[in-house]
Amino acid sequence: MKPLRIVLFVFLLVFVGLQLVPRGRNHTNPPVTGSPEWSSPRVEELARRACFDCHSNETKWPWYSNIAPISWRVVEHVEHGRSELNFSEFDKPQRHADEAAREVRKGSMPLNDYLLLHPEARLSEEETQELIAGLEATFGTREPREPSDDGGGR
Repeated sequence: MKPLRIVLFVFLLVFVGLQLVPRGRNHTNPPVTGSPEWSSPRVEELARRACFDCHSNETKWPWYSNIAPISWRVVEHVEHGRSELNFSEFDKPQRHADEAAREVRKGSMPLNDYLLLHPEARLSEEETQELIAGLEATFGTREPREPSDDGGGR
């Protein structure tokens, strides 16, 4: 029984020590500096539900986002999401906005691990199709280029 207590004590020490690593603590959201001109209020509503926690400066930080090492993953997701597309900074170029509909269509967005903890972000098939059409209407679409058949390797 004593080795188990030692293992648990060491685990507890490591866990407490991880809490001292600052990444992911004291979350603040940068200001909203520009918003898209949404094609409809419904599209904005769906985007807010399914996308805004990672792709805006209006992130709702859940309680577990303050507990390391989970917080590190949450912060990484949000930072990466904002760097790819940020609905709160449309005063700056958003070079991936025209890819948003394709990512939703492919099922790449929202991320599955996000959906596990945020069931409200899970859209029905009808809502998903509404969001895709609305993202295309709002931002346009950039389809992937087809490989060239010219044999030139381009």
